[in-house]
Amino acid sequence: MRILIVEDEERIASLVKQGLEEQGHTATVAYDGLSGKKLAQQHDYDLLISDIILPHLTGLELCREIRSAKPDMPIILLTALGTTDDKVEGFDAGADDYLVKPFDFRELLVRIRAVMNRKIGSQFLQPSILKYADLELNNQTKTVSRSGKTISLTPKELKLLEYMMQNSERVLSRVEIAEKVWDTHFDTGTNFIDVYINYLRKKIDKDFTDKLIHTKQGLGFIFVTEK
Repeated sequence: MRILIVEDEERIASLVKQGLEEQGHTATVAYDGLSGKKLAQQHDYDLLISDIILPHLTGLELCREIRSAKPDMPIILLTALGTTDDKVEGFDAGADDYLVKPFDFRELLVRIRAVMNRKIGSQFLQPSILKYADLELNNQTKTVSRSGKTISLTPKELKLLEYMMQNSERVLSRVEIAEKVWDTHFDTGTNFIDVYINYLRKKIDKDFTDKLIHTKQGLGFIFVTEK
């Protein structure tokens, strides 16, 4: 794979680059956000790995720019910040995964495999349009509507909704959602999954009589038509 690393700490950038090349990948390094943006626009990379705190253009800004121009490019963010709010902000910017520093390089490899496997698998998965009750999700245009009303979702909210629609009428645990939607193990010390469930509820359920997202106490969540 061709991988772009955007990291201003030269030691970390060098270690990640060396480790990836030892795994047979081609790795390019940019040391600030603007340089990373220019490289990403000029070349076709299979994956972007970016720090969040960068000179000139932050990793979050870079993530939004790349996600807008290349919506299918997998993105992993690296950061020393690991609170729920930090993770939500990273996922809202369009990141596929979020790795907190310091990290074991083997964990980065696991995250990379998970992100790439999901990308390959998604190409053969669901039909272009998912429907449940009066809710419709178009995978090609990345649009959502309910009873004809367009609903604006962030990239991660869209992935969460897609997974819940694909597994409607089945209880989904927080562990399963973390592994399937975020490609990560559920951290009981954070509540970012509940945060996203609440975001989604406000957008697709709040203004409608029939509620679709329900909590099963002690078990997880279920996507089903109930009043």
